[in-house]
Amino acid sequence: MSISWNRIMPDGTLNGGINQEGINFYNNLINELLKNGIEPFVGIMHFDYPLALKQKFGGFLNRSIVKYYKEYSEFLFKTYGDRVKHWTTFNEAEVVAIYQFMFNIDHISTDQSCQNTKICTQSYIILHNFLLAHATTSKLYRTKFQAIQGGEIGLVLSSGRYVPYSSKPEDVIATQRLMDFYWGWVLDPLFRGDYPKIMKKLVGNRLPKFTKKEKHMLKGSANFVGINYYTSHFARHEPNRTKIMSDNYDALAVSETINAEGNTLGYKDQYGWIDVYPEGLYNMLTYIKKKYKNPKIYITENGTPSSKLPNPLRDEHRIAYVAAHINATKSAIDDGVNVRGYFVWSAFDTFEFQGGYSGNWGLYHVDFNDSLKRIPTDTAKWFLISILVDYQ
Repeated sequence: MSISWNRIMPDGTLNGGINQEGINFYNNLINELLKNGIEPFVGIMHFDYPLALKQKFGGFLNRSIVKYYKEYSEFLFKTYGDRVKHWTTFNEAEVVAIYQFMFNIDHISTDQSCQNTKICTQSYIILHNFLLAHATTSKLYRTKFQAIQGGEIGLVLSSGRYVPYSSKPEDVIATQRLMDFYWGWVLDPLFRGDYPKIMKKLVGNRLPKFTKKEKHMLKGSANFVGINYYTSHFARHEPNRTKIMSDNYDALAVSETINAEGNTLGYKDQYGWIDVYPEGLYNMLTYIKKKYKNPKIYITENGTPSSKLPNPLRDEHRIAYVAAHINATKSAIDDGVNVRGYFVWSAFDTFEFQGGYSGNWGLYHVDFNDSLKRIPTDTAKWFLISILVDYQ
C-alpha cells in the first residue's frame, strides 16, 4: 500500500497544516490490517505529491523539495512507525523520469527542448532529487527511528531483463547500456555512491553531480530493493536518437519485443498485454546479486491483467503467469539470491495511472455494478490454497 502525501498534508508542508481525517484513515487501515494478520508494506510516495509544491517552486525539479519530503516522511515515521516495519521511499523513480520528462505521457512536462531536440536535462534533475530525497530520508529513519521501531527502508524500481537483439557485438554492448541507463541509474548510487560510468560519458554535463557528502549518504542507504517485474525485452543498438520510442535517448539503444530472427521472449498472454518471460525475473535477480553484492530483495509487483477476458473471475492465464514467476523466484533463491518476499500485483482491481480501472489486475475482482463487491477470482482461490499447503 502507499500513503498519499496530499491526504496527509494538502499543502505539502507541516506549516501548511495537516489533515486529521486523512491521518485517521491510515491509522484505521493499518490497525485493521494488523488485526487481520496482514503486515503493511508502505510506500511513502507512489508517483503523486501535493500540487502546491509543484506550483510553488516546480516540485521535484527543485532541490529544495528534499527538505519537505523529509519533513513529510518524519511525520509518517512518528505517526505510523510503531506498527509499520517496511517502508519504501519511491516507486519506480526511473519510470517517472523517462516517461513523464522525456516522453511527456501526462502532457505536463515543461522540458520542450527535450521533446524537440532529444537532448534532455529535466529527466536527470528529477531523478537526482528523488535519490537525494531517498538518501536524506533513509538517513533520518536509520539514525532516529530504526533502532526503536525495528523496521527497514528501501526503494522500488521497475525491472525487466534485457536480452541482445542479435549476436552482433553492438547489440550485446547495447544490452548492458540499457541496463545501466535504467537500473544502474538508481542502483549504482544506492550501492556504489555514484552514477554508472557510461551515463557520465554519454550524458555529460547534463547529468547532475553528487557531492562527496552526498555520495557517502547514498551508498548503503537502502536496507532492501523492491523489484516490480512484468516482462523483458530485447535490446538493439540505435545511435539515432530520433528513432527511439520509449527508452532513454542517451542510451543509444532501443528495446524491442521481437529479435532479429523474428522471435519473442516467452509467449504472448492473450488476455493481457505482455510477453510472459519468467526467466527474465530469474535473470534480473541473479544480475542484481552479482553486480550489487546480493542485497535483500522483495518482489513488490508481479502480475498480468485480464483486460480482454470475457469473465474476469475465470483467470486461469493469471494462475499460469503467477506460478511460473514464483517458480523463477524460488530458483533464484535456491541459487543464493537474497529474496525475502513476493507480492502479486494486485490484491484487488486497482486504479492505474494510465489505464484507470480497465485492466482487471486483482486477485479479487471489484464489481462496480454491485456496490463495489469484492469477488475472488480463480487465481485468488489457487493462491490461497497454495499458501496453506506450503504453510502446513
